[in-house]
Amino acid sequence: MAELTMERFLKWKILPRLMMFVMTYMYIDTLHWFMALPPESMTSQATALTATVTGAMTGAFAVWLGHEK
Repeated sequence: MAELTMERFLKWKILPRLMMFVMTYMYIDTLHWFMALPPESMTSQATALTATVTGAMTGAFAVWLGHEK
């Protein structure tokens, strides 16, 4: 009975979907933060952080799509 429940849980792919939701939320939040910065605060460090988060989101999305059937 417990195995059936675990198989059903894994079939729903809750963890990957939750991870993509969190990544998407953080990506949008980072973009909003960066766009709200005044021009004098848009340093190379802020730009690098935004670029890193964007790259991570792109990679996560590519991996997630690669596992879809």
